[in-house]
Amino acid sequence: MKKIVLLLTLVFALSANDIIIKESHCSVDTTVNNLKNILKKKGLSIFAVINHQGNATMVNMKLNESKMVIFGKAELGTALMQQDMTAGLDLPLRVLVYKDTDGKVKMAYRDGSWLANHHILNAPKKIQKLNNALNKITTKAGQCKND
Repeated sequence: MKKIVLLLTLVFALSANDIIIKESHCSVDTTVNNLKNILKKKGLSIFAVINHQGNATMVNMKLNESKMVIFGKAELGTALMQQDMTAGLDLPLRVLVYKDTDGKVKMAYRDGSWLANHHILNAPKKIQKLNNALNKITTKAGQCKND
C-alpha cells in the first residue's frame, strides 16, 4: 500500500512540473513587448497575442492582466508534426504573461518534455534545444531597467 501511495505521489509530482512559471520584474505589457522583440530578433514568427483580460472585459467579467504570446519556428514545428501530426494541437508554442493574485507578474509555459511525452516524438535534442531557448527567452524578457 505504501508503494502505491508513493508511486501516485511521484506521478502527480511529475505531472505538476509540466508548466514552468517564472517571475517577471516588468509589467505585463512590458514583458509581452520584451518577448515579442526577443522572438523577432531570433527569427521566430509571432502568430498572435491574446488579451485574456480584454476578452473577459467584453463579457463583463473581471480577470487579472493576462496575455498569451503565440509563436513558433516552422522548421521545428514541421519536424515534430512529421513525427506525430497531433503535436499540432500543442503547437505553435506559447507563453502566458499574467499578474497573479499577489500582484506579481509571472510568465508560464509548458516544458518541452511535455510535448514529447504526450505525442509520439523521438526528438530529445530538439526538445532540449527548445527548453534551453524558452528558458533564455523568458529570463531575458522578465528583466527590466525601468518600467
